[in-house]
Amino acid sequence: SGAWPDYVFKEDYDLPSLIEVENSIKTTGHLVGIPSAEEAESEGIELGEMQRILVEKIEELTLYTIEQEKRILALEKQLAEHNQK
Repeated sequence: SGAWPDYVFKEDYDLPSLIEVENSIKTTGHLVGIPSAEEAESEGIELGEMQRILVEKIEELTLYTIEQEKRILALEKQLAEHNQK
């Protein structure tokens, strides 16, 4: 349990790379911080805590999407500059 996850948007938040996320999923079969299906079934889920975790994951997804948008725009700019030559 912890604070409401606006900490995800702080400069010092350690957002894992998508490669790290993929490797973790391959290793564990679920997202970091999200209980596995077995844990949820055997121990149950505290709904308030799960809401906090889900908001954290949505905020992380938002950061990944923003970063991807910046990369797409940079690539489009490079491509446009290249095509003008």
